[in-house]
Amino acid sequence: MTNLSRRSFITTSATIAAGAAILPGITQCKGFGKLNIAVIGVGGRGKDNWKECMNENVVALCDVNDSAAADGYKTFPNAKRFKDFRVMFDQMANKIDAVIVATPDHIHFSATMAAIQLGKHVYVEKPLAHNIWQLRTLRKAAKHYKVITQMGNQGHANMGIRFIKEWYEAGVLGEVKEVMAWSDGPEFSADGWFGKPDSFPPVSEQIPAGLDWNLWQGPVEPRPYNHCYVPKQWRGWYDFGNGVLGDWGCHTLDAPFWSLDLGMPISVDSLVCKSSPEGFVSEQSVLKFEFAARGNKPAVTLKWHDGGAKPENRPEWGLKALPGSGMIMIGDKASLFTDGRPDNPKLLIPDVDWNHFTKNLPPQTIPRVEGGPQAEWLRAIKGDGPMPGSNFEYSARLTEMALLGVLAQRFNTRIEYDSENMKVTNHPGFDVHIKEPVRKGWDYGEDLWKS
Repeated sequence: MTNLSRRSFITTSATIAAGAAILPGITQCKGFGKLNIAVIGVGGRGKDNWKECMNENVVALCDVNDSAAADGYKTFPNAKRFKDFRVMFDQMANKIDAVIVATPDHIHFSATMAAIQLGKHVYVEKPLAHNIWQLRTLRKAAKHYKVITQMGNQGHANMGIRFIKEWYEAGVLGEVKEVMAWSDGPEFSADGWFGKPDSFPPVSEQIPAGLDWNLWQGPVEPRPYNHCYVPKQWRGWYDFGNGVLGDWGCHTLDAPFWSLDLGMPISVDSLVCKSSPEGFVSEQSVLKFEFAARGNKPAVTLKWHDGGAKPENRPEWGLKALPGSGMIMIGDKASLFTDGRPDNPKLLIPDVDWNHFTKNLPPQTIPRVEGGPQAEWLRAIKGDGPMPGSNFEYSARLTEMALLGVLAQRFNTRIEYDSENMKVTNHPGFDVHIKEPVRKGWDYGEDLWKS
């Protein structure tokens, strides 16, 4: 943005923070009608999200890539179009109630923070942010500006994860001291979510028409365009994504994190890490997270496997083979299995016992969500429902756990973590990855720590 519009944006933010009630999107309004929604990142996951908001008013669409946004432009012909969300907010702040952010990971924080500072309610795809400082800042901002927030790890709004927590709290599993989780990604292919360039570093290529490559890079130090980044293979590059663990950890590890109240690990060890070019994800890794005892809950060891690595299939589980992705919570009374998302939990007990259990389930103690995570978020904004379950206070902590594992993967090392001070105590140089440097014009959130 120009200096003038940047000043205008900051002034508008301060005015709204001081008098939040002047905009309907700032506070919950019981019986509020249609919301005015802006979408940042219109294709891909953005489309999956705006399709769940068709009964609201989608008033603005922001995407750096015209081809990716084409379906959104066609669906909402009256919505104003932007490539830079900063310009969108500068021009339309008083016409927007809520914002969906579905960009690549490295843009999540700046887009979300810009929205929150204007008092907008926000729904953000997972992982919530790209580094740990950003996660802590979003937690603080959501509380400071009193906005309704949600991260899009869909399983947290589903029935399955509620069963898992209820069964654990009813004592069905007994004490859980061990968790195993695994993912069959990353799979590298020309049209997949992960891909490899022909050379490292990638060669410079012609920027496609309709793509603003400079805006796509956002806060990251500029580099030449290559098709290996856009539209979706950015996940394999640590500057933009966080590998399989960043992509799927907020799904697969959600149930044990919530049910066991794990909090932050005291350490994460890289046990296996196939070598890869600098800045690029490993093809395979195995990590060991250690969590301290919490009240009357015992210490927990959690192992994460990806790239085709899996835990050893134990005879007592009764599984002929482990599927491509999954999670097992191992209790001293029973173990519980889910696939990559916590949607369909099953106790690993004989079929006759499982059939009996399903007819005599423990009481339901956790409210159910109707319509999925987007509906949960929209109802909360309108005052028709409680705070979303994957609000930033929760989802930032879940994502922080995952990103600590990503640091251990990235550098193939052991992480010893001081959560209170947000420090990797055995690697002081990792401060630069806890809080990554950003380009001028993308430095959101600094003032919040001075307040």
